[in-house]
Order: sequence, then C-alpha cells, then structure tokens
Amino acid sequence: MTLDKAREMLKVQADFGGFYNANSAKLILAEVNREHGQAAVDRLIRELDLDKVFNFEPGMRFEGGLATKK
Repeated sequence: MTLDKAREMLKVQADFGGFYNANSAKLILAEVNREHGQAAVDRLIRELDLDKVFNFEPGMRFEGGLATKK
C-alpha cells in the first residue's frame, strides 16, 4: 500500500470516528508499519491528528488489530 493510499483511507476512518473505525485504522497502520516502518506510522498519526480522534500516539506499534505502546 502506498502512503498516499493509506493517508486517504485513514482520513475516511478519522472522519467517521468511533470504535469500529479505530479498528480499521489500526489495521491500516499495521500495514503501513510492515511496508514503510514506524517513522511513516508516526508521521501519519501526527499529520492526520489521529491522537485526537482515536487516542493513537506516535511510537505506538500496530500489529494486526492491536495497538501497543513501547
């Protein structure tokens, strides 16, 4: 997945907000982490204000449907 596609999909999830959309966002960020690394995940979290929408923080690791702090 390209970062542009991930950004587009995450914007949709963030616009809806809510529990189920947070799970979808976790899966998208897990894919970004696998393909582009943690720095890209952190950049998307900051850029899209996912910390405010889903309480995601830069440095969180996304693996499958799980989000863990370091």
